[in-house]
Amino acid sequence: MPKEKFPVTPAVRALRAAGISFEPHLYAYEEKGGTQASARELCVDEHCVIKTLILEDEGKRPLVALMHGDFEVSTKNLARLTGAKTIVPCAPPVANRHSGYIVGGTSPFGLKRSMPLYAQVTIADLPKMYINGGKRGFLVALNPAEALAHLGAALLEIRASPT
Repeated sequence: MPKEKFPVTPAVRALRAAGISFEPHLYAYEEKGGTQASARELCVDEHCVIKTLILEDEGKRPLVALMHGDFEVSTKNLARLTGAKTIVPCAPPVANRHSGYIVGGTSPFGLKRSMPLYAQVTIADLPKMYINGGKRGFLVALNPAEALAHLGAALLEIRASPT
């Protein structure tokens, strides 16, 4: 049985160049479905689906945050831990410009520009993570420790408290 073709995005090229093995997973993208929809489509725990968020500080300097799909980032904690006054999500057109990806298809691999990258510390404890492969409807499964080390991610406690 032939393997399903998947897109060769900047993220895929970056993963290949770094020698990081990954499993491609295509799914039916759902507008505003987020990690809940992708987890449902791939039959995986949403906690293992990692979202890539493009944020900016008070000086409009961009940064990347990685978070479990079933949690939100505490921008207040992230600001405090990084020494910023404030951190806010970028508007989609701004996020697209910073990352080189379309929101909903943003990957931390193969970004258009270098940005500081922060990840929720507990992501490193996962046996496998699913993260965007650089296109809507396309996730890659890979080893979190290897991926986070390659990205140079600062591991921090940046989860928002449950409400």
